[in-house]
Amino acid sequence: MKSVFLFVAVLLLPAAAYGDGWAAGSVKTAEGASLDGDGWAADSVKIAKDVSLDEVVVTATKAAKGTPVAYSDLSKDELARRNDGQGIPYLISQTPSVIMTSDAGTGIGYSGFRIRGTDAGRINITVNGVPVNDSESHGVFWVNMPDFASSVENIQVQRGVGTSTNGAAAFGATVAMQTENASMKPYGEYALSAGAFGTVKHMLKGGTGLLYDHVVFDARYSDIRSDGFIDRASAGMISYFLSAAWYGENTLIKFQTFGSAEKTYQAWTGVPSAMLKPSGPGAKPNRTFNPCGAYEENGETRFYGNQTDNYRQEHYHLMASRRLGDFWTMNLTLHYTPGNGYYEDYKAGARFGSYKLPDYIDPEGKEVKKTDLVRRKWLDNDFCGGIYSANYRSEKLQLTAGTAINRYAGNHFGRVMWARYASALPAPDYEYYRNKGEKLDGSAYLKANWLFHPALNGYADLQYRGIDYEINGSDDKAGDNLHISKKWHFLNPKAGLNYRRRGHDAFVSFAVANREPNRDNFTEAGENEHPTHETLYDWEAGYSFRHKGFHAGANLYYMDYDNQLILSGKISEIGETLTSNIKDSYRMGVEVSGGAVVARWLTWNGNVSFSRNRIRNFTEFIDDWDNGGQISNRIGTADIAYSPGVVANSAVDFHYKDFSASFNSQYAGRQYMDNTSARDRSIDPYFVSSLRMGYVFKPAFMKEIALDVTLNNLFNETYETNGWAYSYMEGGVRKKDDGYFTQAGIHAMARIALRF
Repeated sequence: MKSVFLFVAVLLLPAAAYGDGWAAGSVKTAEGASLDGDGWAADSVKIAKDVSLDEVVVTATKAAKGTPVAYSDLSKDELARRNDGQGIPYLISQTPSVIMTSDAGTGIGYSGFRIRGTDAGRINITVNGVPVNDSESHGVFWVNMPDFASSVENIQVQRGVGTSTNGAAAFGATVAMQTENASMKPYGEYALSAGAFGTVKHMLKGGTGLLYDHVVFDARYSDIRSDGFIDRASAGMISYFLSAAWYGENTLIKFQTFGSAEKTYQAWTGVPSAMLKPSGPGAKPNRTFNPCGAYEENGETRFYGNQTDNYRQEHYHLMASRRLGDFWTMNLTLHYTPGNGYYEDYKAGARFGSYKLPDYIDPEGKEVKKTDLVRRKWLDNDFCGGIYSANYRSEKLQLTAGTAINRYAGNHFGRVMWARYASALPAPDYEYYRNKGEKLDGSAYLKANWLFHPALNGYADLQYRGIDYEINGSDDKAGDNLHISKKWHFLNPKAGLNYRRRGHDAFVSFAVANREPNRDNFTEAGENEHPTHETLYDWEAGYSFRHKGFHAGANLYYMDYDNQLILSGKISEIGETLTSNIKDSYRMGVEVSGGAVVARWLTWNGNVSFSRNRIRNFTEFIDDWDNGGQISNRIGTADIAYSPGVVANSAVDFHYKDFSASFNSQYAGRQYMDNTSARDRSIDPYFVSSLRMGYVFKPAFMKEIALDVTLNNLFNETYETNGWAYSYMEGGVRKKDDGYFTQAGIHAMARIALRF
């Protein structure tokens, strides 16, 4: 801790000691050359003139111009145009190779995305360089970050291994988010969104502007409510964002905190296929059926009223950036994220033994082995650490060195709140398991981008990552003697070449990433399964051409996996998909993008991804309910689950004076829900469009009044974006349990924003 205070003291040294300094967060160099904060100029390499101090915070995690990776940038304005209350997955869904999912069918509440067929548990996601992925599950729960997009400056989506630096390795993509830069002018905004399924969002934000030439305060509060498209899939979420920044001539010190509290009714298991395609005369499909919380009483199906997920999470970031001369900058970020919450559910016909309870003896002396009960499964965790980077930029060399150390401690415990046979409970709120997961994750890296020809630069990156992970205690699945102790040491090299000249941009790269198994891979592994780490060898090449009137490009990739943890199609009791190591698998494809300025008032942008995602020498194992054990089924080469072969997006934007309109479309090909390429266990292709129209009034008494209306699923497509399937043998016949996450038909959202 002493070294931290010493570093802050150095940052506060008199700015005059360093000559020309930064004015309100921008840096000037002796050269006076103009360049944005992302890196080198398009056709020549110059020293940065105006590099925002806020950008220094994320320099180590974002791909700068000239970095040989495939990436897309989303600006604050682009995010704001689409932000009606849906989560980040919805807002990035138009970038190449991205598809989004939503449990409630509207993009509000529990939602997610996949990039190149991989989910967020295998995607490196950061905010201001701080890892967002849960240290144990590796997942990102966007329901805990409602309306976070209203406080985001930009999002960069990197595909492939990318430039991932802090946190878990990227096995499909990196998503680097930067929080909103401080506004040097005072402002205020109130926005109200309302629409289908009882959805209402209130958002209030404002800032002081620059006070006393040094200090800026910004704040936001959001409240989102929705009934959801799926039955009882309600969501109530509040969130906040607070920022206090001090700008010196060469120094930025910023404290930010953001957080949320959510309560959502569970819609984790999807709609069974029997409900979507019922048999029998007069049977009608029920696309909104939600089986969560169902139980039988007196021959009638009822639903438990408090089958909910409840969680609260805060993030605290203390960031300090400093310019040391004309070429060096450095950044230190200290972070702390506490989280606490539970999900509650009704378990019908639960075995006493599963909850470490003795069987019940009724008044007549008969032994009862099962009971209905209500339980709560808790997670109380803390995540903290520090991230440091030093950055050098000259005319020919960009150099970044850094280190990070993060510690996670998570308490997992379960309690039985009620049982039908009350005397079976030893005590109120009976605790039937408790364990603790602890993880220490440290990394160090060195990145270099060197211009050795006016149009050609080379990139090299070497990261070391060490992990120490332990779980101790009792578990509801793994038993009373749960003890897991694992250590990993990974070297992750990356290298590439980039050519840029007169609108032409081409690159080739190679990267290696290693990734450790997550918690469920250990606690829910089969009896003889011993999950091991996986390795990715990522080959990428791309070319693009940009002109003032159009742009076009293509990226080729080949991602070769060793021991990839493959989604098996099995799910845990809360709908989490489970994985197993598969020795040999790959993803390969091409991502084509383009756009054109058709007229001054009309533009078009689009992208399409074609991919082949395969497992070599795959053998399926099916549970045998008749005899116990499993039956093997050798398939050979098979499609990797949840990896569509085609994903395409199109966006047409119209602007005339203060009126704007956009027409967006997405197509996703067939997705198999297990690794057998069986059509009866797959998600059908879908094509979905939306139309947004808006108008901005600019009265004399305020900055503007913005109105817009969005029609989602404009053509009322009947479709699902996600699902699961579990196969088993019974009576010599292959059967299945499944669930599909159906999405809403045509529905509207309207918004009014008052800006001062």
